[in-house]
Amino acid sequence: MPHALPVPPQDTETPPRSIPTPVTHPPRDRRLQPSGRRDPYLLAVVLLAAYATLSVARYRHLATRSWDLGIFEQAIRAYAHLRAPVVDLKGPGFNILGDHFSPVTALLAPAYRIFPSPVTLLVAQAALLALAAVPVTRAAASLLGRRRGLALGVAFGLSWGIQRAVDFDFHEICFAVPLIAFSLEALLARSWRRALLWALPLVLVKEDLGLTLAAIALVVALRARRVAPRAALGALAVAAVGVAATVVTLTVVIPAFNTAGDYDYWTKVDNGLALFDGSGTKLRTLAWLAIPTSGLLALRSPLIAVALPTLGWRFLSADDHYWGTGWHYSAVLMPVVTLALADALGTTRYSPRPWLRSYANQLPAAVAAAALALTTTLPLSVLAEAEVYRTPARVTAVDRMLDRVPDGATVEADLGTLSRLTSRCRVFWTGNTGDVTPDYIALDNSDRSIRDIGEYVHGLHPDASYTIVGATHGYVVLRHRD
Repeated sequence: MPHALPVPPQDTETPPRSIPTPVTHPPRDRRLQPSGRRDPYLLAVVLLAAYATLSVARYRHLATRSWDLGIFEQAIRAYAHLRAPVVDLKGPGFNILGDHFSPVTALLAPAYRIFPSPVTLLVAQAALLALAAVPVTRAAASLLGRRRGLALGVAFGLSWGIQRAVDFDFHEICFAVPLIAFSLEALLARSWRRALLWALPLVLVKEDLGLTLAAIALVVALRARRVAPRAALGALAVAAVGVAATVVTLTVVIPAFNTAGDYDYWTKVDNGLALFDGSGTKLRTLAWLAIPTSGLLALRSPLIAVALPTLGWRFLSADDHYWGTGWHYSAVLMPVVTLALADALGTTRYSPRPWLRSYANQLPAAVAAAALALTTTLPLSVLAEAEVYRTPARVTAVDRMLDRVPDGATVEADLGTLSRLTSRCRVFWTGNTGDVTPDYIALDNSDRSIRDIGEYVHGLHPDASYTIVGATHGYVVLRHRD
């Protein structure tokens, strides 16, 4: 670092000029101090406890949000018994690889074989999402120091995108979040090969994540082009692999398993015309991504480009469920935004502009405080309510009634009942049993949307006869009469 020149004597009538504060450049490889090495792991344990408590409480309270929990349980149950991942909820004999390409979920099969329950999936998801806090916190601390790194770890762990994913029961993207986090940590540490190796399995998580792999590889190539030209060339090759994997999966692999020989979600892409639909919702989503999570500073890092493929397919879709901040769709963006912020802070807090230095120095604490404040309106806030830790009497009654359905039975079920049965029965979605006449029908009519249960069931199976064997709190179980 150059020494400051001595100040020459000044004329008494001329006010002395102030010497600019020397700009100190950040060290290239700051390591987390020994006293802080446990921080990422302790934070991950706390987050695991919070995530798992929320997910399991939702399940215990019969508050399942989607049929996805049952779908994934049927697939993982099949893997656990060394069978093809047939998901009858999507249709009798439907192979889930013909819907979304997510063979990575087979990794949960051993745990599910030992603990055959949807709770196993929920706890596994909590563990995977909490695990991502380790590389995020560790990378941020290496760049910014222990306190600021821990602040960004907290901001990530409590980020709205992660909380929405935890609140959504189960989805395969829980595997993508730690993979992206570990990959970007390696990228920031200039470990180019490790960054690419962590990102490569993304092609087995979901079909669109090959493009995220390509985006990560392109950022690696950009960062490595001067210091490691060969690594940059290798990264470009990996980017091509990511794009090719997506194309092949969408046009060959999924259609090969799909009963219609096609990719069902092409209908949700409106040739780019939907890009300007719901612009208000999309702009709000972008604001939520950029402001409370990074104070806009993440936009200064090239790592933010890793978010573009996910935002691209969501905003090009004609399905408005993808546009907003609900559900689980933004979880994969949270490690990207947080580590892009850490990357930007690594240089911005040494800026020659005083206001920018001050803003950057205070930002880690600010985003952590914002995450804590927003949590009061997000899913984890319910952990402060005593009712979360109790099983309501109505749930106990419903579970007792559903226990009347014997193991191995074929059951036609709706959203309120299916996840209680998928671990031990062959379950079909209501009205989608094909040629199968189920042994039992289990319905949630707690909202009284079905005026006449008998008439409704007759409409489902005109040639079959069913009798009610249990009813409580609006839930009904019917058995087929031979």
